[in-house]
Amino acid sequence: RFQIQRGKTDPTGYKSLGDCFRTIFQREGLLGFYKGIFPPILAETPKRAVKFFTFEQYKKLLGYASLPPGLAFAIAGLGSGLTEAVVVNPFEVVKVTLQTNRNAFTEQPSSFVQARQIIKTDGLGFQGLNKGLTATLGRHGVFNMVYFGFYFNVKNILPVNKDPNLEFLRKFGIGLVSGTIASIINIPFDVAKSRIQGPQPVPGEIKYRTCFKTMATVYKEEG
Repeated sequence: RFQIQRGKTDPTGYKSLGDCFRTIFQREGLLGFYKGIFPPILAETPKRAVKFFTFEQYKKLLGYASLPPGLAFAIAGLGSGLTEAVVVNPFEVVKVTLQTNRNAFTEQPSSFVQARQIIKTDGLGFQGLNKGLTATLGRHGVFNMVYFGFYFNVKNILPVNKDPNLEFLRKFGIGLVSGTIASIINIPFDVAKSRIQGPQPVPGEIKYRTCFKTMATVYKEEG
């Protein structure tokens, strides 16, 4: 919800995270927090399978290029993220459409009905079920590039601990830091994706059309 807000002048904007939670609960009920949950559940298994399978395949291919391990991990992560994005983008379009619907949970269409409506109205292309694909490619590509590159490089630098509890904490900490840094770096792509896939400011007019133009518009208007 925060990502589709258009600055402080947005009449439907939320003042803070707490205000967002209160408003959704008051207007849409407890189930309002779970709008659009079904598409991510459907996408989760193929997404994870594609991410880790392709990462290993890209890593093997890059092994023939005699690249430094750190660079190879980052490039393999980028490749896996780009591949993953192609799989998940249609699910993301449906999810964002459902989440930006401010009606009560029981009043909005199901995921399948929403998907059929998108296909019927706008088709399967870049205005329909694959809207915002470039931004999704950026989001997943950048995240996986930073995540895998940072995780495997730092994991190989920090010594393995013989204590299983401390070893778990070592890996957990590296994963936590990797995910945090990757999220901070890729969030502009995520905002652009939500603006493109979400409702436009003026019905019938497309303001947010491409990834980098959307980023430039957000930066110019909102900083």
